[in-house]
Amino acid sequence: MHDLKALRADPEGFDRALLRRGMACASAAVLTADARLRAIQTALQADLARRNDASKAIGEALARGDTAEAERLKAEVAALKVRIAEAEAAAAEATAAVEREALALPNLPAADVPDGADESANLEVKRWGAARRFGLEHDALAERLGWDPAAAARIAGARFAVLGGGLARLHRALGQFMLDAQVAAGYREMWVPLLVRAPALVGTGQLPKFGDDQFRTTDDRWLIPTAEVSLTNLVREQILEEAQLPLRWTALTPCFRAEAGAAGRDTRGLIRQHQFEKVELVAITTPEQAEAEHQRMVAAAEAVLEALGLPYRRMLLSTGDMGFAARKTFDLEVWLPGAGVFREISSISDCGEFQARRMQARFRPAGGKGTRFVHTLNGSGLAVGRTLVAVLENFQAPDGSVTIPPPLRPYMGGLETLVPEA
Repeated sequence: MHDLKALRADPEGFDRALLRRGMACASAAVLTADARLRAIQTALQADLARRNDASKAIGEALARGDTAEAERLKAEVAALKVRIAEAEAAAAEATAAVEREALALPNLPAADVPDGADESANLEVKRWGAARRFGLEHDALAERLGWDPAAAARIAGARFAVLGGGLARLHRALGQFMLDAQVAAGYREMWVPLLVRAPALVGTGQLPKFGDDQFRTTDDRWLIPTAEVSLTNLVREQILEEAQLPLRWTALTPCFRAEAGAAGRDTRGLIRQHQFEKVELVAITTPEQAEAEHQRMVAAAEAVLEALGLPYRRMLLSTGDMGFAARKTFDLEVWLPGAGVFREISSISDCGEFQARRMQARFRPAGGKGTRFVHTLNGSGLAVGRTLVAVLENFQAPDGSVTIPPPLRPYMGGLETLVPEA
């Protein structure tokens, strides 16, 4: 959501900012709807004032015995009541139109985000570990170790997974290890709803624009696409004290995505699923804390990859590849030697006050007057399924077994190797 006062004051600057995201004349629809609303409100206020004056004048006319004038004023008040009711309905409709147009606009990119139409303009800013090329892709390995895609298809259809035995245990170990690592990094563990009401998704930016990518229930609740939704909305309609900030939260949850906009992409294996698990990181900060908090969150996600010994690179996303709610995003891409590619495993975004405006989340500055919008940040720390894929490909042996990274062994009862099932 955007500051309409700032948009009115500098529509050209607003349009220049969103042109960097490929949107020309982005302010026009909002300003047109806003002008209509303000015109309705101005006329409504005039009618309300005139009704009050006329109502007062009726009593004065009756007091002096001027019944004709009193009757004329009563007729005018009756007509004004009808007009006011119509104007109030029009104002409600116009307010909804302004909101609809404003909610459709993405966040403004930060000044240091590279311009570009798509991922080809992303900028590599760091690389860690030796990226070797060897072995099988994860789907071939996983089928030997307990992945049963046929069973998943029978139960739920495409893009769901059934894992068994040691592979299921490794998946569980990864989630628990990541969650423990993020708690150790200073994030407070939370357990949050998987089903939320629509305003929660509006608050973080998934609705209304991306409704087709979500799963909706029959009672008008929505399955979360990420724990970012539940965690960030913990400050919805709240006024915090500056001393409380920053707030840092983490949660390990199932996530659900319809992937309506990803037809034909990553259909093989475990990369892109309708249901998956992820450890999410969320921070709520003052504007002044946000940049340092962004770097802190990136470091927390990278620490998991480094502890597991998984080579990766950090990418600063271009304006054309950033998510809707982000003003600046770093992607961490893990190396998959079987596939011979880097693959996104974490996306870590600074959303500025964009989500806070949609949620009406504020803080009261220490020693200051009034309130300000908080800034929100979120990232994966990490996606469990994709980390499982990376472990399989990076630690495979020629016989089809997979060496378990040392940090995971305590979660695996001391097991050091996964071997193909008989």
